[in-house]
Amino acid sequence: MTRRMDVAPIHPVTLPDTGIGHGWEATVLLVATLVLLCFGLVTLYSASGFLAQSKNLPDWHYVVLQAGGAAIGLVVLWACSRIPLGFWEDCAWPLLLVVIAMLVAIILPGTTAIAPEINGARRWLVMWGITLQPSELAKIAVVVWTARVAVRKAGQFQSFSRGLLPLLVVWGAVLFPVLLEPDLSTACLIAVLGSLVVFAAGGRIGHFLLLGALMVPVVQAQLGVSFRADRMSTFRNLAVDPAGAGFQVRQSLVALGSGGPYGVGFGEGRQKFGFLPEAHNDFIFAMVGEEWGLLGVVFLLSLYTTLVVVGLRIARRAPDEFSQFLAVGLIGIVGVQALLHMAVGLGLVPPTGIALPLVSYGRSNQIVTLASVGMLIAVARATDSTPGVLWPRWRRRGESRA
Repeated sequence: MTRRMDVAPIHPVTLPDTGIGHGWEATVLLVATLVLLCFGLVTLYSASGFLAQSKNLPDWHYVVLQAGGAAIGLVVLWACSRIPLGFWEDCAWPLLLVVIAMLVAIILPGTTAIAPEINGARRWLVMWGITLQPSELAKIAVVVWTARVAVRKAGQFQSFSRGLLPLLVVWGAVLFPVLLEPDLSTACLIAVLGSLVVFAAGGRIGHFLLLGALMVPVVQAQLGVSFRADRMSTFRNLAVDPAGAGFQVRQSLVALGSGGPYGVGFGEGRQKFGFLPEAHNDFIFAMVGEEWGLLGVVFLLSLYTTLVVVGLRIARRAPDEFSQFLAVGLIGIVGVQALLHMAVGLGLVPPTGIALPLVSYGRSNQIVTLASVGMLIAVARATDSTPGVLWPRWRRRGESRA
């Protein structure tokens, strides 16, 4: 007599509780973020040592500053992962108005004491020894506000006048002062982030194409001004001004090409010795390619891909529309920035000054990126119905607790 064999286990196999939430997404997101953060500090040390010494500073100067920003950012990440998602929905308008006020303050004529001009632009608030870049905060503010409005405009995005147009008016209040700093690349990035949220909420591609066509004259006028015109001409042909406007991109390509498959070795890169300006910031991707080679580039790409894919999975599984739209915008803060930065390093787009998230030097960008990851973790935790994450809406809407 034959004995019957079970071909499947009696009890279903489940992933263990991670301690962060009941799913694996939050854990993977956090691990990838921490690995990127550590890799960024190591790369920054190599890329910024010579620059620091040329200013009579210790070679670890920029790394220590960045590590301090990382410590603050990790606290912000933890706090944002615990803040109820409904809190952001309720505070969308106040957050946006505060950011607009900060953006206006740094461009007013009489505010140079708190908003000094640095490298020909006024982009930073300096108060009580703290330096803050409001345009970085504007990324989160626009994403949160757009997600909130998109929920209330569900079904209206088929109409341009009732759907997208009212959002453009408010976005303009954010983008206009950013353009006056001037910071065209950040203004475009903020517009893309808001558009991503609207697209996820059902916005029509035709409306975005129409908007893009209407913005062409404005963008052309902006690109035709002073240094931007030089960058555009060298982008079309690097040989036009190889020692001037095209110098950075040429040296970036040299750095990437000299790295080969395995790189020249940590600390052995040569472009950082004054050949590649802003090697610790705008062109740190080129330093990764030079010192870590193709393997380092693939490693970096795999980490950003992990963040984007897991973030999109979190968005797909979000418990409500606001959380879903919010998650799409937050992952755009990381993914779009990383894509643009690497495209600049490869000469695929004109130099934009966009930082490589969690790797480039810049504490405001670093803290905002970590805050975005923390909010994504909050969405993942809310999806798994972790107590304390969902905002008690019954308190403000008069609904019963049941």
